[in-house]
Amino acid sequence: MSTSALNDLSRFPIVQAPMAGGGSSPELVGAVCEAGALGFLAGGYKTAGGMYQEIKQVRALTSRPFGVNLFLPQSGRPADPAAVEVYRHQLAGEATWYDTPLGETDDSRDDGYDGKLAILLEDPVPVVSFTFGCPAPEALAAFARAGTYTIVTVTSAEEALAAQLAGADAVCVQGAEAGGHQGTFRDEPSDDDTPGTGLLTLLTQVRESVALPIVATGGIMRGAQIAAVLAAGADAAQLGTAFLCCPESGAHPLHKRALTDPLFTRTAFTRAFTGRPARGLVNRFLREHGPYAPAAYPEIHHLTAPIRKAAATAGDAQGMALWAGQGHRLARELPAGRLVEVLAAELDTALSGQAHRSAS
Repeated sequence: MSTSALNDLSRFPIVQAPMAGGGSSPELVGAVCEAGALGFLAGGYKTAGGMYQEIKQVRALTSRPFGVNLFLPQSGRPADPAAVEVYRHQLAGEATWYDTPLGETDDSRDDGYDGKLAILLEDPVPVVSFTFGCPAPEALAAFARAGTYTIVTVTSAEEALAAQLAGADAVCVQGAEAGGHQGTFRDEPSDDDTPGTGLLTLLTQVRESVALPIVATGGIMRGAQIAAVLAAGADAAQLGTAFLCCPESGAHPLHKRALTDPLFTRTAFTRAFTGRPARGLVNRFLREHGPYAPAAYPEIHHLTAPIRKAAATAGDAQGMALWAGQGHRLARELPAGRLVEVLAAELDTALSGQAHRSAS
């Protein structure tokens, strides 16, 4: 698929990231699309039916192209039941403090993937993206026949090559600066002590390895940063944390406030909340439980879900998963449509500045 096909999806080379857990509400997606960017629903953590209801809500809000993101079924070694039970015991004090039982670990590791695929092939949406792996070539070919543009999230040049060989239309290159889960194809605990690759370096590695269009994501909060990744070889930029403070966002109010709260000064990768590496604001729960949380996704996600919900109900951000990219302190509380306009204006200014410097 050509670069122009990606750029034809929206007026501006701006993509609103899919944020599982509520951030990517239909209202946010609709407002983003109406303003000229590409909005994404997050299919993760929803039932197939729940995902389809949100698709219908977005269609009622906008006639412009939008996307849906899916989590790939977990591959690799299964979680160690003993490690999960040890973590359950270690979280007993949290359950007591928040007066809630711990969640039951779910044996299902596929997030309802097949049912969601069936819906998206039966009633296609313009774009589908994938996280935690690359779909089978047969699935990507089916989407191509349905007229759906496919994007695979990658965190290395090797993953990008695999996506190209499988038949993806584009890749979303996710730098280590990005908030939320790292979209690696395989979760290797042995890599936990190895810092991820920053966006600009990773973008260059991928650009020199594949011929696919690239969406760049990770820590982008301003139009000038969008211009920077475009100059480095990306065809569009994807922003998640930048949209969390928008009134249309479904993020919890405590989460929105925490992004610019001086109490939260840094982010870190952790397995504490879900069992898979994800970047969030460093709070009490992350500090206390991150060091020994096991590699067990989605089991730990289900185990901690009641704690996170109870902490939010209690108004305690210290017990919540506050996903955020490294640029979180630059978040702006603007309506989504207005934020797209501001980002586009900043991008235009930055591109004009680049052209002027090149001409001088």
